[in-house]
Amino acid sequence: MSSRLFKGSLFTIFLMPLVFLLLGFFNEQLGANPIEVLTRDTGQWALRFLLISLSISPLRLLFGWHFLAPIRRMVGLYCFFYASVHMLLYIWLDQFFNLGDIIDDIIERPFITIGVISFLALIPLAVTSNDKMKKHLGPERWKRIHSLVYFIGMGGALHFFMLVKKDTTEPLIYITILVILLGIRLFRYGRRRLISF
Repeated sequence: MSSRLFKGSLFTIFLMPLVFLLLGFFNEQLGANPIEVLTRDTGQWALRFLLISLSISPLRLLFGWHFLAPIRRMVGLYCFFYASVHMLLYIWLDQFFNLGDIIDDIIERPFITIGVISFLALIPLAVTSNDKMKKHLGPERWKRIHSLVYFIGMGGALHFFMLVKKDTTEPLIYITILVILLGIRLFRYGRRRLISF
């Protein structure tokens, strides 16, 4: 399969969760509270894409799957896309664009505070994701900006954990995956420091 066809196929596949959610919404198949399902699930998909993005480097390191490198940017942008839809649904269908209520909600509910901060931290990553911005910023500065992804991952996982009121199994799975992915990076960083020392 050519690189272009591979990317095109993944682009379509990554869009399918939203397509199925919208079909379920318009066909009244999302249960008693479809707006809640839409908002929750788009947020979960944002977190899933973020974890997929973070898993690409470890998979290349551990298994030599270098074919994944070209899709990292697409995966990251899909994370931002689903997070943006999630945020729009919250602002539109939950808060009805009422700025005062949104601010009060951010102040009064910690999980909303964490979610909003995590989303805002995603914006500079999306804006600087292209090669032109990477060249303009320089490799070191670009890396510093994109190291925000670790903070965003922790914030997103905590936001989901705090949101769930009963069964925390799924958010705990995401937290476990995140800890493993960050642990691999810390181990690799520590090993490099030791070798250089």
